[in-house]
This record gives sequence, C-alpha cells and structure tokens, in this order.
Amino acid sequence: MKIFISADMEGISGVATNQQLKTNSEYQRFRKLMTADVNAAIEGAFSGGAKEVVVADGHGNMSNIFVEDLDPRARLVSGSNRVMCQLEGLDESFDGLMFVGHHGREGGSDLTVISHTLAGICVKEMTINGEVVGETEMNTKVAGDFGVPAIFISGDEAYVKEVQETLPQVEGAITKRGVDRFAAELLHPDVAQEEIRKKAEKAVQYIDSYEAVKLEGPITFELELKGSQQAKMTTTLPSVELVSPTRIRFTCDDIVTAYKQMWGCVIIAMTATNGVLGSVNA
Repeated sequence: MKIFISADMEGISGVATNQQLKTNSEYQRFRKLMTADVNAAIEGAFSGGAKEVVVADGHGNMSNIFVEDLDPRARLVSGSNRVMCQLEGLDESFDGLMFVGHHGREGGSDLTVISHTLAGICVKEMTINGEVVGETEMNTKVAGDFGVPAIFISGDEAYVKEVQETLPQVEGAITKRGVDRFAAELLHPDVAQEEIRKKAEKAVQYIDSYEAVKLEGPITFELELKGSQQAKMTTTLPSVELVSPTRIRFTCDDIVTAYKQMWGCVIIAMTATNGVLGSVNA
C-alpha cells in the first residue's frame, strides 16, 4: 500500500500567527513542529498497513521539512519548481492521499487560522465548475483523476469542519481551535501529534471504504484575484479570459491539465503583484 502526504504549515500544531511562518528564529521552531506532525502521520500510515510513503512539502518555498529529521521510511519532495504544485509526485500508483497541516480557504470561517487559498498575496477565491474550493478540496479533485482518494486531514477545528462538509468520510485530526485568523487555542504538540498518528492509522486501516472524487471534463476554473494587474497579466496565456478587472476564467479538457494551468496563472499573478520586471536589472 502506497500513501501520498501533502504537507502544509498553517495547520501544524503550535502555529497561530503569520510571523511564525516567515524566515526568522521563530520559523525554525515551526519547521521542527511541521516535521514532527508529518512524522506522526507517517508513523500512523505505516502502523495502518502502508508499505511506502511519499511526502510533498507544500508550504511557501516548499522546502520547510527537515529531511534529516524525517522518518527514514518516507521520501520527500522538496523545492518549488514544480508543475504539480502541492501534488508533485502523485500518480496512479498511490492508494490514498493525506493532508497534514493544511488550512481553510480564504473567505471561509473566521475561525480558520491563517486562512487563504494557495497564494494569499493574489488569490481571493477559486472555483471549479462553479464550486468554491479551498486547497484541500481542489487537490482532492485532482487526485481523483489518478484514482486516489483523500483519506485524512489535520489542521484547525474550523478547517476540519469545512472539509468534512464535502468529504464527510475523511478522518480529521484537530490540532487547534481558531480564536481569530491570527490567534488560536493550541493543543500541546505531543497531544496533537498523537491524534494525527491515531487518525492516520485508522484512515489507512479502512482505506478500502474511501472512493476517489472523479470529475469528468471539461473543467472550468475561475479565479478572483486581488489586483487588476495580477488578473490582466494571466491573459498572456491565450486561453485565459478576463471576466472582470480582477476575475479570470479558463476551461480545459481534464482536471490535471486545468490544475497545471491554474498553477501557471497563480505564478504569473504572484510575479505581477509589484510588476513582473520590478526586481530584474537591465
């Protein structure tokens, strides 16, 4: 049995503020906690019957997990130059998908800690075929094209509730309770990680009860961006339509192709925030 783990940082045990996720001494503490939460999920997966685990670091520069401290039974996808974003390395050979340390979507519950959708600097809302999605829901639909079901999530209480509205069977390990977008009532990391381990083990033990979410094409993405300059520059891709000054739309034959195009649009939008050549010396 083969398990894929997509790891983020906002939902990790102990995290409550954005400053803890930036490059400073605090960030180094939370890299350790991220690694420990991921290790708890890896341990649970193997205890549940997994024979192989691959982890994709999916936060920020996508190079946060300390590989030297990672459970040696797992392999790590690290670095940000990827065509499949938080799912780099996923294919039909996997049996289940886990989300460790993830978070709620922008515009969802006000009790979701550090909520955003993929890139907080530019994305205000994202829809797939008219359905508003967060990162977990979006990635679950993409994994479904490979026949891989989502089986486990960990993060704050409001995030778990948000995801289980559309994925009611997924096992959810709660690591904290949001007080505000930048405040939380935290479980001790040891307690949170034991919950992650137990729920991950249970998810793998009952993996046959999960079904992949399969979307038939065509697939239409719409992205509401935070600046008109971000939206306008994505139209350098000929298939991208400018619906309003800040909203774009495109349609692809299948979800994997659409996901790659979405990621390309987000990369362009991030780069365009302060001018695409703003940091380039002539």
